[in-house]
Amino acid sequence: MPEIAPNPAPNPALNPTGLDAYKPSQIAELVEKAGVAKANLALGPLLTLAALAGAFIALGGAAFTMVMTGADPGFGPVRLLGGVAFSLGLILVVVGGAELFTGNALMVMAVVDRLVPPGALLRNWGWVYLGNLAGALGLVVLMAGTGLLDGAMGATARAIAEGKAALSPMEALSRGILCNMLVCLAVWLSLSARSVTGKVLAVLWPITVFVLLGFEHSIANMYLIPQGILAGAEVTATQALGNLLWVTIGNVIGGAGGVAGAYWLAYRAGVS
Repeated sequence: MPEIAPNPAPNPALNPTGLDAYKPSQIAELVEKAGVAKANLALGPLLTLAALAGAFIALGGAAFTMVMTGADPGFGPVRLLGGVAFSLGLILVVVGGAELFTGNALMVMAVVDRLVPPGALLRNWGWVYLGNLAGALGLVVLMAGTGLLDGAMGATARAIAEGKAALSPMEALSRGILCNMLVCLAVWLSLSARSVTGKVLAVLWPITVFVLLGFEHSIANMYLIPQGILAGAEVTATQALGNLLWVTIGNVIGGAGGVAGAYWLAYRAGVS
């Protein structure tokens, strides 16, 4: 991520918490600078980082599937633990560095301030979405080769995929909106942190909560639904693509409008 001038050491008289973090107004500036950098990435690095992000989120999805094996996938405190396991995906994206479609909804802030042309935003989103898909599907193939989906984990994978396919368009859209509000808040909070530990903790709770509540993440579903299909889930291509369509639209609304738009109004509107 791009750097800005560091804050001076916290003054206990002015900052009794002693927290050494970027202020929200500085986070907004970091987000816009990151948006410009993302828009200017060459195609090769962009696709590579996008494929990595898809694979990272898929690893989180695989961990979630295993944690939920033997438990009710719909309710209970086990879902909280499943959310912690799934957080691995975004932690790898944020700390390791990768291009994730859902997090890149924050680029809208740079577009509104005319730092990034709309065409460059759509270019980034399009290639990143395809790269995320490639990375997620690559992990599906590798997981199928492990044999893990032939046993109890496969039964969990089937249940997860069939549950997603059963969602109505309105349910998928609403869950997609709420999901990416939390994902983008996780990215936003991670930018406030100056240490790896701070970034990990900033990501952990928003992601855990979206999984706990059963919200829908388009890139995670690029892994979870095909994983379930390979494990024998009764999900048609039409159902899978329908889920992905509505969840993706919801993710864009929640991230670009719900988080990027709100924080632009709060911290960047009227800033030259």
